[in-house]
Amino acid sequence: MKRFLLSAIAVMAFGFVNAQNGHFKIGAHTGLPIGDASDLFTINLGVDAAYLWNLGDKFSAGATTGYTIYSGKRETYNYGGMSYENKIKDASFIPVAGTAQYSINNNLFVGLDLGYAFFLGQNSVGATDTGGGVLFQPKFGYQNNKIELFATYKSISDDRSLSSLNIGFNYKF
Repeated sequence: MKRFLLSAIAVMAFGFVNAQNGHFKIGAHTGLPIGDASDLFTINLGVDAAYLWNLGDKFSAGATTGYTIYSGKRETYNYGGMSYENKIKDASFIPVAGTAQYSINNNLFVGLDLGYAFFLGQNSVGATDTGGGVLFQPKFGYQNNKIELFATYKSISDDRSLSSLNIGFNYKF
C-alpha cells in the first residue's frame, strides 16, 4: 500500500510540474458515521481546502487537507437509583491527500481523495497518540464555475475503519 501511495504522489507531482493552470477551493462537510463508527460517534463535521491543477479538458488533480472531527456519543446509565453519564472522546484528524477529479459533463463530476489522516488526540491512557490511518474518499457531485455540491463515502482505516457518508460544499477561487 505504501508503494502505491508513493507512486500516486510521484505521478501527481509530475503532472503538477507540467500543468499550466489550476484553482483553489475551500469548503465544509457534514455526515453520519456508518458501520462500527455509528456505535461510538453521532456526527462527522469538517472543513476542507484543496488546490487542483487542470491536466486536461475534464481531468484535474492536486492536493487536499483540512480538519475533520467525529463527535463522540453521550450515554446515560441508571444503576441502583443513580444516573451515570459516559461521554466517548471525540476523534479528530488532519487529512493530507492527493485528490483527483473527472468532469463527466459541465455540471457532474466524480473524484477521489487518497492519502493519510493524522489523528489529533489522546489514547485511552491519556498519552498523546500520533497515529492515524489511510484516507479513502470517493466523491460524486454537482459543480459550476464557483461552487461544488457533493456526496462522499469517507473511510479512515488502520487496524479498524472509521467510516461515514457525507455531504459537502466547496467554493472555488
